[in-house]
Parts: sequence; C-alpha cells; structure tokens
Amino acid sequence: MNAEQGGGGSVPVVLLLHGPNLNLLGEREPEVYGRATLGDHVAAATAAAGAAGLALEHLQSNAEADLVAAIHGARGRCAAVVINPGALTHYAWSLHDALATFDGVKIELHLSNPNRREAWRHTSVVAPVVDASLVGLGADGYPMALDAVRRLLARRSTTP
Repeated sequence: MNAEQGGGGSVPVVLLLHGPNLNLLGEREPEVYGRATLGDHVAAATAAAGAAGLALEHLQSNAEADLVAAIHGARGRCAAVVINPGALTHYAWSLHDALATFDGVKIELHLSNPNRREAWRHTSVVAPVVDASLVGLGADGYPMALDAVRRLLARRSTTP
C-alpha cells in the first residue's frame, strides 16, 4: 500500500520506466538525445524524487512485456508511473492498456519532441491514458516530471 492509499505515512513510490534502446543514451544520437547517460537521468530523477518526498524505482527494458509487467506490478503499490516508452510510444497498445488500468498519476516523458521529428513519431498511443506528457525538454524533463508527480498527488489528496 502506498501513501496515497493511506499507507500510514509511508513515502509514495514512483516507478520510472524506460523503453527500448534508452539504455544507449549518451551514445545513441547525442544530437537528438543529448550526452547524458541513462544513469545520469535516473540519478537526476532520484534526486528530484527525494526532494519531493517521493521514493523512486527504475526499470529499463528493451522488451515491451517487461514494461507491461512492471506497470501491472505497480498497481496498488506505487503512487505514480513516469514512462519514457521510446519507440513503443507509437504502436504499443499493450502499454496503453496497462497504463489505463493504473489508478495513480501517469506521466509520459520524452527527451526530444516527437512532434518535431519524423511523421511516424507524431502519434502517441500512450498520451490518451496519462495525466500529462513532457516532451522536448531534454534532461530537464526528469526533475520536471517528478515535480509534476508531486503536484498532481497533492491535488488528488485535496480533491474530494
């Protein structure tokens, strides 16, 4: 049980998910994704989560099924999911369906702005089932996503 569900003062847990090829951040297309590694982004997110009074768990997988299983495992346990699905953004209806079953805060995050790239990247099948999408902010998107989680959780706790 997480704090949002009345877990007796426990720290709300945020699950940070990264999809295929994001393990190559810092090496893969640095002109698009920057030079920061996945470890750098996770460290920034961990620090932002701590400052916001949140705990962070992280999973990166090149397998869609692993991400779906992680979302299923977050149900009833985590207060939020922040997901950078990578290329799965555009066709992974299983991620859409899994996220739709998660009652907590959901944030879609992308380092680049998919809408400024190839036409096939303009559609997100994840966007319709998340609370917000942060795109094109580079490494700044990670602390911003954790701050958005904090704000949305606070809003939910004060809304009848």
